[in-house]
Amino acid sequence: MKLSCKILFSLLFALALGVSPARAQHKPKNPPPSSTETSSSTPLPMSDTQKIDEDISEMLGYWQIGSVDQMKKYYSPDVMVVSGAWEPPLAGWDAYARAYQAQRARIQGGQLDRTNTLIKLEGSTAWATYQWEYFAVIDQAQHDVRGHTTLVLEKQGDDWVIVLDHTSVVSDTLGQASTSAPAPAQPPAANPGPGQH
Repeated sequence: MKLSCKILFSLLFALALGVSPARAQHKPKNPPPSSTETSSSTPLPMSDTQKIDEDISEMLGYWQIGSVDQMKKYYSPDVMVVSGAWEPPLAGWDAYARAYQAQRARIQGGQLDRTNTLIKLEGSTAWATYQWEYFAVIDQAQHDVRGHTTLVLEKQGDDWVIVLDHTSVVSDTLGQASTSAPAPAQPPAANPGPGQH
């Protein structure tokens, strides 16, 4: 009984590895490439949704480090940007880049966390919306700013570019229960959330 259990276990182990005793003895001289060999040399193409999500991550990375030149490739030249501040929308990449650089000059460091991203595709148009939290020193004071951003993107050739960037800031005091602890610091008048300047 012990011997048959060992044989059964050995056969099951060999099958789990994808090897049968007969196959192990007769290997072809030139085996065809396995699916793992061919797939490792050719990456699978990304879906449009995956590409948009990756582009947003890259754009936000450049946004955090202040690289306007790198951010530019993700935006249409005629982008419309609505910030979380009470001000008119910005029309065009150049207007947005100037406002972003002016706001960036007020910031020392910072970290942005993006969550709850939803992306919807409709032909050559896409909508992406996400929540974010931004921790930064702005005008020498520590701030924790939260909000939502909605991007409208258009497919131009093989690339998805942002044609509308709308950000809203969520007040730190809304929806919080009353406690004896002091309220968090209010964000500055012009908040530097993603899609803002």
